[in-house]
Amino acid sequence: MIELKPIRNEAQHKAALKEIERLWGCKRGTPDGDRFEVLGLLVENYEREHYPLGPSDPIEAIKFRMEQMGYTRVDLEPSIGSRGRVSDVLNRRRPLTLAMIRRISEQLSISAEVLIQPTVKKAKKGERARAA
Repeated sequence: MIELKPIRNEAQHKAALKEIERLWGCKRGTPDGDRFEVLGLLVENYEREHYPLGPSDPIEAIKFRMEQMGYTRVDLEPSIGSRGRVSDVLNRRRPLTLAMIRRISEQLSISAEVLIQPTVKKAKKGERARAA
């Protein structure tokens, strides 16, 4: 059993994860449940500081949500427009407009904050990817 204290290095992080795994499934409100909850907060804090997540790419977020919901490109036509426009947006040839962002956010339940991020243009052979 590890001592409960702030996690400051990778070894302590690894030990905390191992302890969380051992406590997985314990009942809330018990000593083990309280320990599990506190360890989870400590790990979350360490990971937020040492493994920050950048903003999501809007097109990848749309594609991921479409897959989750079993949607096809046709299902996006009410939010984006014609079949050609949907294709252009998903293939990064056309940016999302504010109106599209509002409709997609409502239709797919994706935060507008994610959808307003710059898209990452796919690199052609021999080029580096860049934000659009």
